[in-house]
Order: sequence, then C-alpha cells, then structure tokens
Amino acid sequence: MPVKGKIIGFLIGLWILNIPGALLGLWIGHVYDQGLQLQRGGFGRWRAPTREEQALFLHTAFAVMGHIAKASGRVTEQQIQIATLFMDRMGLSGDLRREAQDSFRQGKEADYDLEGALGLFRRSCRGRPDLLRVFLDMQLQAAFANGALHSASRQRLLEVAELLGFSRWELEQLLAMTEAGFNFSHQGQQQRSYSSGSAQQTPPRDRLKDAYAILGVSADVSDSDVKKAYRKQMSQHHPDKLAAKGLPPEMMNMAKEKAQEIQQAWELIKQARGIR
Repeated sequence: MPVKGKIIGFLIGLWILNIPGALLGLWIGHVYDQGLQLQRGGFGRWRAPTREEQALFLHTAFAVMGHIAKASGRVTEQQIQIATLFMDRMGLSGDLRREAQDSFRQGKEADYDLEGALGLFRRSCRGRPDLLRVFLDMQLQAAFANGALHSASRQRLLEVAELLGFSRWELEQLLAMTEAGFNFSHQGQQQRSYSSGSAQQTPPRDRLKDAYAILGVSADVSDSDVKKAYRKQMSQHHPDKLAAKGLPPEMMNMAKEKAQEIQQAWELIKQARGIR
C-alpha cells in the first residue's frame, strides 16, 4: 500500500502547525495514498476485480499446471486426468473448459514464458498475497495428486514459488501441508470404510499428525498456539474472503473444500486435546 503521501503530509504539517498540523497532514496524505492505490489498479480493496483479471487467474493456473507436468519430460495420461479433475471440481464446461484445456497445452510448450506469465499474474494480484497462496496451493495439489512428487516437478515448483515471491522454506512448509491434506483425506475415506465393516482388515494410520501439519504446527504446541494456527489458516482460506479479494467464482468449490479440510483437522485436534 502506498505510504509516501502520509509521510510527506505528516512532515509538512509538523513543520507548519506542529502536532495538530502533523495529524492533519497525515490524514490528507492518507487520502492521497488511497487515490494512488485506486489509480494503480490490481486486486485492490478500492474496487472489485474485473472478469478479465479473474480469467487471467484461471488461464495462468492451468498453463502453469501444464508446465509443471511437463517438467519430468513427458506429460502422462494420469497428469492429464488430474488437470481434468480440477476442471470438474471447478464445474468448467463449454468455452471455459476449452480455454482451460488450451491453457494447459500452452504451458506444456517448450517456449512457454513462465517468468513473464507469473510476473503478469503477480502484478494483477498486487497487495493480495492470499490469492498467490491459493494459486500455489493449487499447483501443489495438482503435482501431488497421485501421492508422489517427481524431483523435476519439485524443482519447477520451487521456481514457480520464487517467482511468486515465496521462499524455499515457505514452499517446503506448503508441500508438507499439501501432503498432510492428501493423507488426511485418504485416511478419512479408509476410516469410513473400516467403520462400515467393509473388507478392509486394518484401520487407517493415525490422522492426528496430519491434522497438525494441515494447520502448520507440531503436536507439542500449546492449546493457544494451535488455536491461533487454526484461525490463521481459516482466515487465509475462507471462501468469502477470497471471493472478495478476487478469487474466480469457478474456484469457490475448491476454496470450500480446503476450508472444510482445515475445519475437520481442527475438530480432530480439539477432540484429542479436550478443547472446548
């Protein structure tokens, strides 16, 4: 957010009218900075995101997904099915689905300009890091959808993360959370099968460790810290907040699924700790 106007207004006001002038100058500078933010555009809080910006989100998401899939040398049928699954989860059909398929194919091309595409996308998300996190989370889910991550894909994900402004440490943390989410969901399905008396002979592994990883904390943190982690994750992934920040409506189902996963992890931890 611009702060130059506030600083200049404060200093001029302080010089002319001492403390009262400084406060007046600070307010005038704040108004100036608001106007500057509006002029610059982007996913700002001063205007609603345009449909073109939302379309850019979807186009870049599927193009980068194709680019990461190609990193291991050849795009497999399974990777194509994963991209198709994401289109199904978003409810894409007709022209939107064809555009997503075209974007995926463009990303696979050898001359795809990853740096240019992510630079444009990052500028469109200026001031809204939660959207960048959702974008990266989508790429991680796609890369890890079969339960394993190819070394070449990991390297490409690191490149994507850095171009979006994330550190290697942040990427590793997000990878751990994505893997935990995959296991947590899979174990939940196993647990339901086990409880219903199906042919499964052994119960699924303990989900509690993955529940903590989904919230980004270890099992030895205090109740207060785990509550803070839960609230932070829900704040970052709340569908209504993401929609207000410019998340395309086609991605709302995925945002709701993520929020449900976080909620389920929290409920399991609460039960284990006896938190009310």
